[in-house]
Amino acid sequence: MAMAKEQLIENVVGRVLSLLGEEGVSSCGYEKVDEAVAAAGAAQKAWQWDFSLEARMRVVDRLRRDLLEGDVIREVSALTLEETGMGRLDDKLIKKRLAVEKTPGPEFFATKATSGDHGLVLEELSPFGVIASITPSTNPVASVFNNTLCMISGGNGVVFAPHPGAVKSTLRALEYVTRSLEASGAPSGLVTTLTQPSMENLGLLMEHRGIQLISATGGPGVVKAALSSGKPAVGAGPGNPPVVVDETADLRAAARDVILGCSFDNNLPCIAEKELFAVNCIADELKKHMLESGAFELKDPKDVGKLMELTLRGGAPNKACVGKSAPWLLEQIGLKVGGDVRVILVETPEDHPFVQVEMLMPLLPLVRVADFDEALAASLRAEHGFRHSAAIHSTHVVHMSRMARAMETTIFTKNAPSYASIGVGGDCPTAFTIATTTGQGPTTPLSFCRTRRCLLHGAFRIV
Repeated sequence: MAMAKEQLIENVVGRVLSLLGEEGVSSCGYEKVDEAVAAAGAAQKAWQWDFSLEARMRVVDRLRRDLLEGDVIREVSALTLEETGMGRLDDKLIKKRLAVEKTPGPEFFATKATSGDHGLVLEELSPFGVIASITPSTNPVASVFNNTLCMISGGNGVVFAPHPGAVKSTLRALEYVTRSLEASGAPSGLVTTLTQPSMENLGLLMEHRGIQLISATGGPGVVKAALSSGKPAVGAGPGNPPVVVDETADLRAAARDVILGCSFDNNLPCIAEKELFAVNCIADELKKHMLESGAFELKDPKDVGKLMELTLRGGAPNKACVGKSAPWLLEQIGLKVGGDVRVILVETPEDHPFVQVEMLMPLLPLVRVADFDEALAASLRAEHGFRHSAAIHSTHVVHMSRMARAMETTIFTKNAPSYASIGVGGDCPTAFTIATTTGQGPTTPLSFCRTRRCLLHGAFRIV
């Protein structure tokens, strides 16, 4: 089965690279920042003023259909895995489909009208103009699909700045996006991208007078640069999401859900469970169910030491290990396990680096605590005040309420895998930019628009 999957990826990627070689860079790609911004700026004006909401809806609906047709999702997912070496193909398929199907569109907007003795006030959401969208290597294509749908739904144009480690997959995804947009009559250039990612070009893009808003998903340096640009910014900050399992939880369900959430795309999502705090009286039973659900426990201190040496560099995750599978990581330290192993489980004290550092790999430290109070205190320390994401498995309403209030995280998940909070089995829109730093939370089309007020004095009140 593993060989068949590898062969499939190789065949798909070969076909994609062949097409790129024959057709050249997509028409949305520009080497120069000025040209990319100018094209998006001209198209955005036409998109804002010449296309009705109904017309925008038709364009967005066709884009969804086109991206879901044929092998598009599988092709770009396989190319992403081949290019970045991170994640799992089956989960990438879910992420891309999720981004297309559950990203809100123009239907998300509503006009607010207020009338009184002095007349009528309308408040509507209006596009910023042209947005610079900086995408990560961890979710490059899902971010492209999600951000494109959000941003153009609000009347904006977009210039993408791909991560250097995911240029080919980003360009291929944008080729499909722009092909659909142009076929449905949207202005050419509404979505563009830089083809030569560099710090210099990124700086030029963020400083460009034609850019009205910056959306940054990536490392702390990129987000800090966006926030220092002097322009409005949507910034996704760091996270280190804890999950608590207390003595009232359904332990079999909790074990399954924690493994599923922690291992999703090999722990690349920023919302995924990164450390587990289990009340001591249920920890052994919880662990038993986790081992039945795809966890492999690493017990030998020598093996744990080898894993630390492999996965940590100077107190930070080893980039060569980010997004790699549990079997791959174990093989590097001399242990061979079956392909059904999804997570490496390691019991540690609270101050262990596996607990305190966001590892971005399917490596889950389990910390035993005396009771819920100790679990909550430890969770607050491990989350480092990022206020990004956290989770709990419990049937104790007071415990759930206390943790939600104390953590103050943008996303808080109860009794489900973490990915339910972005729409996989959860009744909510999806988002691949979780804007904790700038406060927008899981982004929607509303996140990329500004409020405009229009007042008519002395008229249009009918009662």
